[in-house]
Amino acid sequence: MRNIVMGAAALVCAQFVASSALSANLIASVSLSGQTMTVMQDGVVTHEWKVSTARSGYSTPVGSWSAKWLSRDHRSRKYDDAPMPFAVFYNGGYAVHATFETKRLGRPASHGCIRLHPDNAATFFSLTSRYGLSNTRIVVSR
Repeated sequence: MRNIVMGAAALVCAQFVASSALSANLIASVSLSGQTMTVMQDGVVTHEWKVSTARSGYSTPVGSWSAKWLSRDHRSRKYDDAPMPFAVFYNGGYAVHATFETKRLGRPASHGCIRLHPDNAATFFSLTSRYGLSNTRIVVSR
């Protein structure tokens, strides 16, 4: 009987620890069809922003990645030294970053990256810094 009680207690503790670890994540869900990014902190939606993803002739990959690295003042080596401030890289050269073409937010306009208003990109960059790269997930869906 004691083993059953100890086993049940261990199971309850394991579930609590697992759910705590899951709730400690920062998740950015990007909808290509909606051109939006929804940010969840600890399982709670905290932000929903307009984005611009790949325009015709380019693509924004669909999938799920952890954040790989940060660059506050990045410039594109591929596209004429284009500014990519507050860049959160997640898949090779793909990143969530600020754009100064804010009038294009809400519709496809990029070479494949996920563009945000500079204020929103700064917020997401700060959140990613705080939560850590391994605890930040970028999920892109159609």
